[in-house]
Amino acid sequence: MTRTLTRRRFIRISAAAAGLAALSPGHAARAEVAPATWRGTMLGAVATLEIHDEDRSRAERLISLACAEARRLERLFSLYLDDSALVALNRTGVLIEPAAEMVDLLSAAQHYSTLTGGLFDVTVQPLWELYAGHFARADADPAGPPPAAIAAALARVGSSRMSISRDRIVLPKGMTVTLNGIAQGYVTDKVVELLQAHGISHSLVDMGEARAIGSRPDGKPWEVGIADPELVGQTKTVLPIIDRAVSTSGGYGCQFDAGARFNHLFDPRSGGCAQRYRSVTTVSRSATAADALSTAFSLMPQEQIRTLLPRADIDRVHLIDAAGNSAELSAS
Repeated sequence: MTRTLTRRRFIRISAAAAGLAALSPGHAARAEVAPATWRGTMLGAVATLEIHDEDRSRAERLISLACAEARRLERLFSLYLDDSALVALNRTGVLIEPAAEMVDLLSAAQHYSTLTGGLFDVTVQPLWELYAGHFARADADPAGPPPAAIAAALARVGSSRMSISRDRIVLPKGMTVTLNGIAQGYVTDKVVELLQAHGISHSLVDMGEARAIGSRPDGKPWEVGIADPELVGQTKTVLPIIDRAVSTSGGYGCQFDAGARFNHLFDPRSGGCAQRYRSVTTVSRSATAADALSTAFSLMPQEQIRTLLPRADIDRVHLIDAAGNSAELSAS
């Protein structure tokens, strides 16, 4: 059995390796200042921060502030912290006086569900539990869970049935939520907002999804590599980005079975798993949008994606199909 539970997507980030590079022509050269950096985990994913600022001590203070904010949000959205707000919601089916960020994120999730005709759905956690439980058994049927079990799980799926308001969030009986397809992007956006409020104009933030603030200090784009789904640790292509977020979803990120037929990208219509693409990468101004829509686009044919782009706040989409062929779709 092959099952990777830590992260559903992998993006290799090639950031500025040393301090501030040469300034643009016409500016006097200044001594380089090494960036303040941090690396750890957030919401079960590898997370990094790189902040460029002439005041190194200020940059280090901002690293501490950003990490504290990200940890605060993790305690709301994590499935893996026993005392998180999300765990409490799934356990009891209700949150009274929920945090504003929980309301905002679940409201955004419902927006993306409506936008994608229900293909983005944070209530697919019953399907995760079904597939994970099925393939954890030594005698697991390699054909996957039985149709009756899938139908029973699907009866508990449907984000439009969540009741969300500022004073309470209520789930129908038996429904459970996962925010793993959107929370990393949302936390990244919140950290970016914090850094921008403190005047940071050059930074690379990755709280499970990557978003650049401005360019690199030398004016060049940040470089974000799309992983090769077939070769671990290898990059398929590199995207230059300035003031943009990037998210990649692919079934290779978490496979339940040795044959790689079943993965974490669930189709809320059928209860099956995405097989159309090896990976889908989205580029957007918003890490939240990039995160959610890289998931939903994994279930859509190219023409449906192309039709949706003008309304989706996605600049472009990079696809690697089941045969390994690459394609790029653009909103312009």
